[in-house]
Amino acid sequence: MPTPSQSLDKSHYVIRGGMEGRARLRILSRVMWPSTLNLLQRAGIRAGMTCLDIGCGGGDVSCELAHLVGPSGRVIAMDIDDVKIAIAREEAAALNIPNLEFRVCNLCETEPTAEFDFVYARFLLTHLPDPCSLVAKIRQALRPGGTFVVADIDFRGYFSYPESPALARYVALYTEAVKRRGGDPNIGPRLPTILTAAGFENVQMSVAQPAGLDGEVKLISPLTMENIADAVIAEDLASRTEIDRIVDELYVYARMPGTIGCMPRVVESWGQRPPA
Repeated sequence: MPTPSQSLDKSHYVIRGGMEGRARLRILSRVMWPSTLNLLQRAGIRAGMTCLDIGCGGGDVSCELAHLVGPSGRVIAMDIDDVKIAIAREEAAALNIPNLEFRVCNLCETEPTAEFDFVYARFLLTHLPDPCSLVAKIRQALRPGGTFVVADIDFRGYFSYPESPALARYVALYTEAVKRRGGDPNIGPRLPTILTAAGFENVQMSVAQPAGLDGEVKLISPLTMENIADAVIAEDLASRTEIDRIVDELYVYARMPGTIGCMPRVVESWGQRPPA
């Protein structure tokens, strides 16, 4: 059995899950999709592959993976949040995607067999006290020569122009809340080293940071602040009154013409399990 530090656990997550967090995940996936598609293609996704999407959340990328591997391929999407999985199953069923299966599963509590050609994880390792243990499990789950693709945040890369005190406070609260729960809000630059230490070969990396003067990217900061409110209050980092004020100011900033909204810096890395 894994130790508590190895196990995926809902208590480590600072962002609200379930139905309440689904709207944010939809917007996040749309904002990230151009860079995500580019990443998947560079990492070698192709028709006929068997893929694992771990920490799949609402399943938006899972559905796209199923399209990319085509009817001759297969996608298994896993998350520990049973409500998210139930929503994802319902939405995928409406889209009629027969080569996609959702599972409520904690990979850390299994002994995976080498059945996947391609494993994808986004914004997952940042929440874990021991991300290296999960990466070791992912390596086990890959067939020899299979590819692991990971994307995660470096929250230090957030920026705004003109400068926004509300954004600076949001970044500080998010950063501290993740640290209090045992995660690393700036894990992004560590990813290539983590993959190399786990025995992956041909490790590569890139950086993505969606930003804009309009559109949904400008909603990411206020939506995320709303969705970390419970964790911030539980960790005694801010009051509900302060959080409401920050959220209001972030929405005002997002609506102002000429202001820049962005995602945190996202580091992407990928590598292969050595051939047998």
